[in-house]
Amino acid sequence: MSLVQVATNTVTSAVASVTLTGIDSDDVYMVSVSNLVPATDDARTQVRTTTSGTADSDSEYDYAYKYLKTSTTFGNSSATNQTRWDLQEIGNATGETNNMIFYLYNFNSSSEYSFITVEQAFLTNGAELRGYQGGGVHTVAETNDGVDFSFDSGNITSGVFTMYKVV
Repeated sequence: MSLVQVATNTVTSAVASVTLTGIDSDDVYMVSVSNLVPATDDARTQVRTTTSGTADSDSEYDYAYKYLKTSTTFGNSSATNQTRWDLQEIGNATGETNNMIFYLYNFNSSSEYSFITVEQAFLTNGAELRGYQGGGVHTVAETNDGVDFSFDSGNITSGVFTMYKVV
């Protein structure tokens, strides 16, 4: 197995969203997000599929995650018929950092649902390691060419977003 870079975007000044496109085959794709920081403290990361480069904002996103914490017991998070896949809130204090790996499946198929798996790890301002592990499905049979990242409030102030084809 190897990775072939398809798209990348390095955010160094505030933007409302980051879109990565380039899915053009039935291969599995991987998206790496590193050092993601929001402009607003405790902002929730939002992810959407894209069709022809535009984020899909229909109410067809379902997800389920296990929420892992080093300071206490785990938790669960799930929802159906949402307008995006939501991940855990992250902060913007000095020392806080957020990293994620997504695998994208069936995105190029017009007859199957697009779905993701995600691993998220982040460090809070109290130096507590937390994470999410889970997945989501976009319950629309359509061809998707990428993913769009944003926050539920405020902008993205920094982060490195890279999409790879898994070959």
